[in-house]
Amino acid sequence: MGNKQLRHLMRGAMILSVASLIAKILSAIYRVPFQNLVGDTGFYIYQQVYPIYGIGMTFALTGFPVYISKLIAEEPLEEDKIKLSQDIFIVLGVFSMIVFFGLQLGASKIAVAMGDNQLDGLIKSVSFMFLFLPVLAVGRGYYQGIFEMDKTAVSQVVEQLLRVGLIILAAYIAVENKMSLYSMGSWAMFGATVGAIGASLSFCHFFSVDFKKVTMHLDRRRLMAVTKKLFSEGLVICLFAAMMVLLQLIDSFTVKNGLVHFGYSNAAAKSLKGIYDRAQPLVQLGLVISVGFSSMLLPSLAAARRENRKRDFQRYAKMLVHVTVALSMAATVGLVALMPMINQFLFGDQLQNGTLSVYMISIFLAAVIGTYNSVLQSLGLYRTAVISLLMGLLLKMGINFYLVSVMGTVGASVATILSLLVVLIAMWIMSPSEIRQLLIDPLFMIKLTLVCVMMGIVVYLLDNQLINLVDDNRLLSGLAALISGSIGAGIFALMAIKWQLFSIREWLSLPFGKRILKKIRR
Repeated sequence: MGNKQLRHLMRGAMILSVASLIAKILSAIYRVPFQNLVGDTGFYIYQQVYPIYGIGMTFALTGFPVYISKLIAEEPLEEDKIKLSQDIFIVLGVFSMIVFFGLQLGASKIAVAMGDNQLDGLIKSVSFMFLFLPVLAVGRGYYQGIFEMDKTAVSQVVEQLLRVGLIILAAYIAVENKMSLYSMGSWAMFGATVGAIGASLSFCHFFSVDFKKVTMHLDRRRLMAVTKKLFSEGLVICLFAAMMVLLQLIDSFTVKNGLVHFGYSNAAAKSLKGIYDRAQPLVQLGLVISVGFSSMLLPSLAAARRENRKRDFQRYAKMLVHVTVALSMAATVGLVALMPMINQFLFGDQLQNGTLSVYMISIFLAAVIGTYNSVLQSLGLYRTAVISLLMGLLLKMGINFYLVSVMGTVGASVATILSLLVVLIAMWIMSPSEIRQLLIDPLFMIKLTLVCVMMGIVVYLLDNQLINLVDDNRLLSGLAALISGSIGAGIFALMAIKWQLFSIREWLSLPFGKRILKKIRR
């Protein structure tokens, strides 16, 4: 690969990473003003159906495009790339129609299974988004496959801006006009379709010009081969990208029903589920922080594997694990220690601090699982990944309702943590011995644990002192959380430097790592 092509590839990867980071941040932060507008019950209504959207957009935004780009890149001729795109478009077109009609016809039954028959309108509303899945997945996959990331990046940001804008607008209009919260939810869910339409416009030239350069020809054997690839290796990538959303989907069917079984009224169960769902934006932000910066190491890992540079592959894999584990553990400990302040600042009260704190542990586990999965997939070990994920999902389905019915919402948080633990342990057990040894560094983990414990104790004690001074004032709570969090981050950095937690290469991969290194040398 020439220097010019390499620079072009790295520029594209950077553009896509930044766009993905912006999209993820938008997807997390809008839920705070939304919950503030519609309350816990309104938030419950939206969050019950959100996982359906989340799964669909994960498939269209990251899952299928990543795999499609790999297939496109492997085709040497432009004509073959177009033919493959056409075949994939047909297969995903059939798949999306099946999902669309399944949701339309089964909306009432799905709503009843979720314990709330008034959700059928929201399910029908979000189903229209799936009609655009083939356009988004193939368009993004094609351009990523030819290393043109600009259109994919624009489509990601446009989709989120339009969707989030319509959601907040629907919530505001509903509150001002005293509309039904379920009607508001239907309009909010339709934002997914509006976002998908806007994102699809980025690929107009491809489908109106490039796509038509080759006459479409249906070849049954070729279509079957594409279908097998998409719903084997491609589906594994999709499922792992949607791991947290799949766990949320199980919550949609079991938490509210379990709370009613626990003894709460329907109205109280809806409100409690809405409070429990406050964890989602916090986890998303935690994962953005912990995984976003470490993702810049993935291209280096893939290149080392492709070029059979074993020593470089091991070094990059170790760096990837160290950075992700450290940032995710720090984010988890920080959020747990600051939970009362954060809950007060963002949502106006301190309800279910314990439940939300337990759920925060999923940031650490999900980040480590995602990193481990990246290493396994770079080695082509898809089967190990999917078996581990299925084990975790089956456990969540098996124990969630029971734990909620005997423990309340904290039972759902515990079920999520246990499920993620099963995924991680299963992946580790089924991995080759050299990967297990590579990803375990006892000295690093001891140092990191001590650093995070010290940071957590200081932040928790400081938070407990400040919480008595803010007196339920949201603005002061936010300021106190910012002060405590900044002190905690400073303690983490100082202890990491003192105990040499990171190598020089690892410091350089961290945000502000270069500045910290300069201060160390001084």
